[in-house]
Amino acid sequence: MARTDYIMKIEGENIARAKANELHCSPKHAIEIASFIRHKNVDAAIAYLNEVVAKKKAIPFRRFKTNVAHQKSLTGVVCQGRFPVKASKEYILLLQSVKKNAEYAGLSTENLEIVHAAANRGRSMKGIFPRAMGRATPKARETVSIEVIVREVEE
Repeated sequence: MARTDYIMKIEGENIARAKANELHCSPKHAIEIASFIRHKNVDAAIAYLNEVVAKKKAIPFRRFKTNVAHQKSLTGVVCQGRFPVKASKEYILLLQSVKKNAEYAGLSTENLEIVHAAANRGRSMKGIFPRAMGRATPKARETVSIEVIVREVEE
């Protein structure tokens, strides 16, 4: 599979898609955001992610929730969460891009529902972490590839 392929093959008349490769943010945060925004309205998802960037609302962590604290802004069954600001900014840019792609395809941008959102680990780049006394520790910089597919829904 090439780097530019999508995981899910969804075809149709009222479909728009966008993908971003090798972004410098946490794969765990990107996966949690993808599972949270799936099946939501695009405008509502962008508004919520802007609240996450402002640290007003948290993203509920369902999968990677070991040692994750409870958040006051979350209610319900899953009340553990964090504020993944860096990954949220990347998702906001991607959702704005998919809105522009939908507009170019002739779709109504107010009625877009996210039917597929996925995040995958990208390449890890070698790096070093400088230590005391002139030493260095190797580290890996993680990247993530995210993709979003939206569909126009009738109200």
